[in-house]
Amino acid sequence: MKVYKIIFSLVCIVCVGVGFISIKKHKPTPLKFIVPKGWQKPLYDFKKNPLTVEGFELGKKLFYDERLSKDNTISCASCHQQFSAFANYDHNFSHGFNNSFTTRNAPALQNLAWQKEFMWDGGINHLDVQPISPITAENEMAETLENVIDKLKQDTAYQRMFKAAFGNDVINTQRMGKALSQFMLMLVSSNSKYDRVMRGKDSFILPEKLGYEIFQQKCVSCHKEPFFTDFSYRNIGMPLDATLNDIGRMKITGQSTDSLKFKIPSLRNVNITSPYGHDGRFFALSNVFEHYRKNMQPIATTDRLLKNKMPLSNFQIGQLTAFLYTLTDSSFINNPMFAPPANTKSTILHQH
Repeated sequence: MKVYKIIFSLVCIVCVGVGFISIKKHKPTPLKFIVPKGWQKPLYDFKKNPLTVEGFELGKKLFYDERLSKDNTISCASCHQQFSAFANYDHNFSHGFNNSFTTRNAPALQNLAWQKEFMWDGGINHLDVQPISPITAENEMAETLENVIDKLKQDTAYQRMFKAAFGNDVINTQRMGKALSQFMLMLVSSNSKYDRVMRGKDSFILPEKLGYEIFQQKCVSCHKEPFFTDFSYRNIGMPLDATLNDIGRMKITGQSTDSLKFKIPSLRNVNITSPYGHDGRFFALSNVFEHYRKNMQPIATTDRLLKNKMPLSNFQIGQLTAFLYTLTDSSFINNPMFAPPANTKSTILHQH
């Protein structure tokens, strides 16, 4: 009897071992998400979409793939360029399908793990489904999800990559969204001069120091550190563009009190993400400052903090500009990990 027990036990061990080896073979490689020192816990639930090297690489390939658009000419990266912190530099509106244009300025993609709502009006409440909007919008990529999935299914490279990321080669909208999220979640900008100063690794020169002090007096109510936004929706006194007729947050909530309110953008990398505003009406930082000190329109929903405009001298504007330049993260915009995939070799090895 003991002999049979021993043999049975050995068989179980071998079976379990073989099963483990089989699972191990297809198990994706975990990718660590690093929360910068002093930052709060991310809002994104990584348990429902664990980061992996394979998922990240799949997401990056999708992000740069023009086949996600109807005419195979527009990718996510067409409007979200790495050198501009994944904004659309020098474009108030982005070019869409069939020579159309978007109606809002493309926001920078950075530190998305700490956001619970997306788009200028907060109309999308989860990162995994956010890409559906630009993919299907007629003035953006203008494609159907069915066609996108069909294109991906016909590509043997995608078949391999989906299998590597998710354990089998099933390709569907949910997995595409999760993979794109994995790429975008890793777009963390936290190594600007400002960040190094906060960590005690660098120091401001005098104009930057004075600018930081002015910033804390004039701007921090809406642009809170470390994200340089409080993620709220506010009317900053910008008059309605009659052509666009964009009512902002009110479009989502249906509340008149939300008329002309838009999400407060992050000021990280602000020097390289022009133009500014939900409709890109400000082509330079100087235009933004002029708006705050002279051109704001006091309408019913204008934020109470801005009812009396924002007094700023030319000297203060100069110091503020010097400080805002310290929010540029060169390592982020030059990180090869986020660059277009040149080959099948993983770029995760370059992560620091």
